[in-house]
Amino acid sequence: MMAKTLRRADANVAGILAAWLVAAACLVPCTALANDTLDIVLDQATLMKLPEKVSTIVVGNPLIADVAVQSGGLVVVTGKGFGATNIIALDRTGAVLMERSIVVSGASGPTVLQVYRGVERETYSCTPSCERRITLGDYATYFSATMSQSEARTGSAGGAAAKPAAAR
Repeated sequence: MMAKTLRRADANVAGILAAWLVAAACLVPCTALANDTLDIVLDQATLMKLPEKVSTIVVGNPLIADVAVQSGGLVVVTGKGFGATNIIALDRTGAVLMERSIVVSGASGPTVLQVYRGVERETYSCTPSCERRITLGDYATYFSATMSQSEARTGSAGGAAAKPAAAR
């Protein structure tokens, strides 16, 4: 009789434990949905819809992500640096209308190639042929050389467009 009572008690405890684990497992995704995370690739942008009556937007760390407000309640969120930050939207009274996490990661996939020479890294974009692509984390000499070439090219293009047609 005693063994039968213990088995019944063990079964009840097991049932309660199973129900608790199922409930806990349900809470994890529900929490994740409530605290929606916006995943962005470095140097790329995405659109995000704001709630109604937003008057202030706060970005936790603008070195990681930046926002540009557009008409129609949209913001463009751009990945500026690796890491995680958040965005908070407030109304005129200071009440929080929205808070969202932002995670910025590096580009991956078959089109990005990273070459390591010891601890020094170079990044290339291979779409379809491999060309230099400056990325945070590339070694300073490579980054500076690629940036200088890009700035010189941009300056040349801007200078040519500014010249009158007769001077060309």
